Amino acid sequence: MRWRYTVSSWLIPIGISDKGTASVKVTGMQVGLTINLRNQEGSLKLSLLDYGCYVGDMSIKLDGGVSWLYQLLVDAFEGNIASAIEEGISEKIKEGIVKLDNFLESLPKNISLDKTATLNVSFVGNPVLSSSSIAIAINGLFTEKKEVLVPQGYHQKELKVSAACGGLPKMIKVSIHENVFKSASQVYFNAGKMQLIVDELPDQAILNTAEWRFIVPELYKRYPNDDMQLNISMSSPPVIQVTYQDVGATILVDITVEVLEDFEVIPVASISVEISASCAVEIVGNDIVGRLTLQEFSTYLKWSKIGKLHMLLIQSLMSSVLKTVVLPYLNFKLKRGFPLPIIDGYGFQNAIILYNHPWIAVCSDVFFLEDYYFGQQSSSAYVS
Repeated sequence: MRWRYTVSSWLIPIGISDKGTASVKVTGMQVGLTINLRNQEGSLKLSLLDYGCYVGDMSIKLDGGVSWLYQLLVDAFEGNIASAIEEGISEKIKEGIVKLDNFLESLPKNISLDKTATLNVSFVGNPVLSSSSIAIAINGLFTEKKEVLVPQGYHQKELKVSAACGGLPKMIKVSIHENVFKSASQVYFNAGKMQLIVDELPDQAILNTAEWRFIVPELYKRYPNDDMQLNISMSSPPVIQVTYQDVGATILVDITVEVLEDFEVIPVASISVEISASCAVEIVGNDIVGRLTLQEFSTYLKWSKIGKLHMLLIQSLMSSVLKTVVLPYLNFKLKRGFPLPIIDGYGFQNAIILYNHPWIAVCSDVFFLEDYYFGQQSSSAYVS
């Protein structure tokens, strides 16, 4: 380091100044603290139980100017200087823990996803510490906007999730229970968001009664050359289950055939479809997204006002509708994904997905988002 001083007063007409360099060496410094981290009404509370700093030995060597004189003073007060360093570092520890505790208490307990759903991110239970990791559980369930969020969780035995990532040295592991996906399914179903009107198909002629005059004569007889549409709605929330290979989904869909005549919508038949699909999960940015693949489906006639339908022919239409409309629509929704818990300013990197019923695990490294940091700095500068 460099040192310099200047002294002047009315007793000394000419000011006195001197300058030089110094080297400081500290050995045997120890800094320690003991903290308690616990759940407090869905937030994390950080308490400092014990802390301190000890300087084993310190030497200060001055050079330049009349350094031999100043060296005598420094040597005389070396113990006081060491004590001041210990007190200063101890005070910084205390200040840092207070700031960290305030940050933890300020973390949101819910994240608004859209006009329908909120993600409950309140903490559940106390953190679990090991020699190399810390495990923190959050609620993670989807709730409707109007619901009151309360910290809830799974049974304690379900929270015992291994921090291992298949032998890979990853920095963070996020485990998601299948109940999270089931809660999302339930919320959007209850909100009436799982409905779709189809009035366009790649083969548009299919949606006109003339195309069906030889297959369903009664339809064409009653409504000649009228356009049709398909009213597709889920009859129950999709059943979602995490397996050891992927995520399986069973979707029950009612497809109502509706004729458009003189600005009137007339339901003429309803077909129930049971879809079995698999969902591949991936990480995009800090979001978890999915893509459905059709495995198989079956159909049966619920009711008809236009006589008996040939279900083998109808099944061909249903296959086209599922592959060209229903699955692309669902995949568009799944592509939006939902956010994974991570501290602002950091992102997932080189993430891998592990399946272990009933959990999905995201094992990843994290990296610092420079754009986020500089954006925050710019915002702070502008506000100040």
